[in-house]
Amino acid sequence: MDISVVIPLYNEAESLPELEAWISRVMQANGFSYEIIFINDGSTDNSWDVIQALRQRNPNVRGVKFRRNYGKSPGLQCGFARTRGDVVITMDADLQDSPDEIPELYRMVREEGYDLVSGWKQKRYDPILSKNLPSKLFNATARKLSGIPNLHDFNCGLKAYRSEVVKNIEIYNDMHRYIPYMAKVAGFSRIGEKVVQHQARKYGTSKFGLSRFVNGYLDLITLWFTSTFGRKPMHFFGLGGSLMFLVGFIALAVVLISKLVHISSGTPAPLVTDRPYFFIALTAMVIGTQLFLTGFLAELFARQSQDRNDYKIEEEL
Repeated sequence: MDISVVIPLYNEAESLPELEAWISRVMQANGFSYEIIFINDGSTDNSWDVIQALRQRNPNVRGVKFRRNYGKSPGLQCGFARTRGDVVITMDADLQDSPDEIPELYRMVREEGYDLVSGWKQKRYDPILSKNLPSKLFNATARKLSGIPNLHDFNCGLKAYRSEVVKNIEIYNDMHRYIPYMAKVAGFSRIGEKVVQHQARKYGTSKFGLSRFVNGYLDLITLWFTSTFGRKPMHFFGLGGSLMFLVGFIALAVVLISKLVHISSGTPAPLVTDRPYFFIALTAMVIGTQLFLTGFLAELFARQSQDRNDYKIEEEL
């Protein structure tokens, strides 16, 4: 099969027939063998009834129905596990992503050798203050931390992947925003970008609020930390704890040596406990010890993890 299209959705019954017809028209015009996998993420409207009707009319349509709303990331993970195409395309169900982009995305993966091609909605039909500006700040931060400087829109739902990519990454929580970063961590470094058309929403309203940007930053920090120190937490906590303990120890030694110098010279000296540096030094040593123990315990947990030796192998003879 050439292409698998994975579409997670929540209450998008109005747009589904038009979206399916548009995708099918593009596939037939280009001679692609394909499947469309709709992931119904606990919709409360009649989205599932629409998917069932589309399946009866078009055998290339498949559907998965969640019992409740889990979120976009679980929807994508579930869809990825069921794909059979050489190239996997993801898009949103609200008709803001154009299926006309699919042939070029497919070509870039198959002919230019990209592992992943992310769409860039250079011209957006979204509110400036509530979406566009926060999105620009968010993407700038993501580019810096991920080390993928050529991507302008990490959160664009329209992406294309080699099948091997989606089979070797695990998406959870709200990590769908960082699939390019996760692909890079898994060893898929050929990541490209294509300017894609963004269309105004035709039906319904957006399902995402401003909270996604706050959560997005927290998820980005989590992904950066786990990808950098997930298998070696002692390198982070142990180093920080050791430095903190060393600073506290030196400060405490200076306070005690000063006290001894005053005693040996017979000059009056304030009590050690009257000096704030004494308590700062003790606090630093305690915090340093706690950080070191945290790293030690995290290292023990990491060694017991089931995927501690889960290394992605590209080829084997």
